[in-house]
Amino acid sequence: MSATEPLLRVEELRVEFPTEDGVVHAVDGITYEVHRGRTLGIVGESGSGKTVSSLTTLGLTRAQGARVSGRILFEGRDLAALSERELRAIRGNEIAMIFQDPLSSLHPFFRVGAQLIEAVRVHQDVSRAKARERAVELLGLVGIPDPSRRLDEYPHEFSGGMRQRAMIAMALANDPKLLIADEPTTALDVTVQAQILALLERLQRELEMAIVIITHDLGVVAEVADDIAVMYAGRIVEAASAELIFAGPEHPYTWGLLKSIPSLTSARKERLVPIQGTPPSLIRRPSGCHFHPRCPYSQPDHARIDPQLRPVPEEPTHHVACLLEPDVRKRLWVELSAGRTAEEARASVGLPAPQEPVAGAGAAASAGAGAGASGIVGDVPEVGL
Repeated sequence: MSATEPLLRVEELRVEFPTEDGVVHAVDGITYEVHRGRTLGIVGESGSGKTVSSLTTLGLTRAQGARVSGRILFEGRDLAALSERELRAIRGNEIAMIFQDPLSSLHPFFRVGAQLIEAVRVHQDVSRAKARERAVELLGLVGIPDPSRRLDEYPHEFSGGMRQRAMIAMALANDPKLLIADEPTTALDVTVQAQILALLERLQRELEMAIVIITHDLGVVAEVADDIAVMYAGRIVEAASAELIFAGPEHPYTWGLLKSIPSLTSARKERLVPIQGTPPSLIRRPSGCHFHPRCPYSQPDHARIDPQLRPVPEEPTHHVACLLEPDVRKRLWVELSAGRTAEEARASVGLPAPQEPVAGAGAAASAGAGAGASGIVGDVPEVGL
């Protein structure tokens, strides 16, 4: 495998869960790459498909009866085509995952050391004594003081930050090439969050791992990510380097995420701007652009036309799925960056006000009539209704 080839390449991944209410389209045709020594941040609200896509990489959605299509290439091998036995040899060994809630991920009846030792011995033919030495080494590596004593404590005796460090230690037990971190800083104090992010950054440098970090917080990925993929309703709606995303975001959903987090440069009395509405149902998704019921820049055709992920003009590594014209998007972001509201930004660029929003973000928007409204890309295939 050459140094220029990605360690992990996900191609047109789709994950569906049949239920009594209908098919849940959890992941809908996403493609992304992760290279050695780099960090990909996958960002989006709860229910956007972030975690499901990564669980599927490890084959952990198979037991739930998921229907999976597409390819998950790890060092050239398609993980989606491997048997459970073949996947088990990779899971926890070459690819490891830090799960979202360390308290529920660590077994409450077993000492932390016993769980770390098991993680080592499952994949390595070593004695229990050698595995214990490795467990002490791992706890020390992640910054837990007095690791030989802490090894014999139960999860409830650890603080939240220490439990998260223990989960990181367990993930690193077999020197994985790829580490997937699912909301690694959720429910932690801000100072502990900073420590965990700094720890991941240091470990990546020392071990030359690739990292996929899953979060709803763009502030977190700003600290550690080299590349960012923004997910909404099971799809990637924007993807680029972290530098491009923060300097010139192109999708209204990304704008919403950025405007809803505090900024050191904003005025003290400036209010945060939430994204209106709620994420849509993944069983009955809105027609056309899935974000149009919540988008303050939505136009009539956006309920009818399904946007595809396309390169941004003059930025071939920056991709966005949006029906607004590129120059309109850039002008809108300039206005929003200057502190204008969505209504003021829309009026400034001459974009017509959106029609009355659909009741409930999960409801399918009615199909609009002809193309040609100001600022709308016209030559895009219609979505089937």
